[in-house]
Amino acid sequence: MVVGVVAGAAVVAVLVLIGLFKMMWRVAEPNEALVISGSKHRTEGLEEGMGFRIVTGRGTLVLPGVQAVRKLSLDLNETELQVDCVTHQGIPLKVRGVVIFKVGDDFVSIANAARRFLDQQKLMSERVHNVFAGHLRSIVGGLTVEDMIRDRDKLTGQTRAACGTEMEKLGLIVDSLQIHEIEDPTGYIQNLAAPHAAAVQRDARIAQAEANRLATEAEQQSYARMAEATRDSEILQAGYQAERDKAGAKSRQAGPLADAAARQEVVVQETRVAELEAHRREQQLQADVRKPADAKAYEKRTLAEAERDVRISAAQAKAKETELAAAAEATRVKTAAGAEAEATKTRGTATAAATRATGEAEAAAAQARGLADAEATKAKGLAEAEAIKARAAALAENQEAVVAQQLAENWPEIVQAGASAFGNVDNMVVLNGADGMADMFAKALTMGGTGLGLARQLLASMQKNGQAPEDGSQLNGLVQKVPMDDK
Repeated sequence: MVVGVVAGAAVVAVLVLIGLFKMMWRVAEPNEALVISGSKHRTEGLEEGMGFRIVTGRGTLVLPGVQAVRKLSLDLNETELQVDCVTHQGIPLKVRGVVIFKVGDDFVSIANAARRFLDQQKLMSERVHNVFAGHLRSIVGGLTVEDMIRDRDKLTGQTRAACGTEMEKLGLIVDSLQIHEIEDPTGYIQNLAAPHAAAVQRDARIAQAEANRLATEAEQQSYARMAEATRDSEILQAGYQAERDKAGAKSRQAGPLADAAARQEVVVQETRVAELEAHRREQQLQADVRKPADAKAYEKRTLAEAERDVRISAAQAKAKETELAAAAEATRVKTAAGAEAEATKTRGTATAAATRATGEAEAAAAQARGLADAEATKAKGLAEAEAIKARAAALAENQEAVVAQQLAENWPEIVQAGASAFGNVDNMVVLNGADGMADMFAKALTMGGTGLGLARQLLASMQKNGQAPEDGSQLNGLVQKVPMDDK
């Protein structure tokens, strides 16, 4: 029984001790600082005898009734700035911004903040606003609107630097200072921005117009490509349709074309056979007809020429023989008649008989001479006819050769006729000496050569008129007359 009472008293005592400990033990949160006052304490970094102790981030024993414990918030605080300022140019502005601040984490800052704001932590934002508003007005008064617009960091930096000392005395630190907006009730900033806004608007309109142009060009190109694609598709479709139609037509025409091709091949082969047959016949005619005919013609022509030459030679020989025989007979008859007459005269026979004998002898001789002359003339005429015929043939083939031959045969007479031009000249004066004499004789000798030109002109005119000399009489007469004409 006693043990139970003792045990209960011990438990109660323990519980009382635990309760007293909990009442005496205070723990500082991470975002707060405990300020313990009521006894003399010494805190690092602080002067002795400040009368309070600062605890952060740990627990401590506090004697109830002897010491007082209060909390100082270390959270962030912010205050909005709405300050009416006047610039260096005298232009009124409204500056809007925000300041984010807190109590410093060091004991000095906590002690300064505890002395000033421990019971007035709600007024901390107002105090900070007043500090920043005063310094912001002072800084804006030394700047121009252009400086504030173009370099806000300069404004922010100067403001933070100006407020830093006072904020440190208050135990506060500035985490951030931002100038949100600068309001211009006079429209100065708007007027400053007007040229730039106009330029920007102009550039925007130009850019929009360029974009519209590019878009239009792109649309037109797209439409053109669409039209081109449509055209290509239609062309391809038409080509495919044409190929299909062509294939169908070819398939429909395959039978007739095959028949026509077969008939064409047959005609081609028949044509080749006919050409080969005609060529064979031509070769056969060449071998069977033309060559033998050419050989026969050549044979006949050769034989005719040989026979002609033989006849000409025989006629010439016979004419010569007849002429010689006639001359011999005439000589013989004349001799006999003379002898007879001489004998008759010598014997002194009757004159009538002698005369008659002489007359008869002369008649016989005359008759013999006539017969001989006739035979000779006949033979000579035949020979000349054959010669003329031969010359005519030669003249038809080679006129130049015949003319040259006639001139050569009569050249002495031609030269003599040309030289006879000087026969009646008594006195002759030669101006250039021996050379002049030589030239003169050369010209005289060549006067007969003009007959060749005359003969050529005559032949040419006769051929032009469609006439050809049937014999060489005209040519001979021309050659014989040339010397007389030149003379």
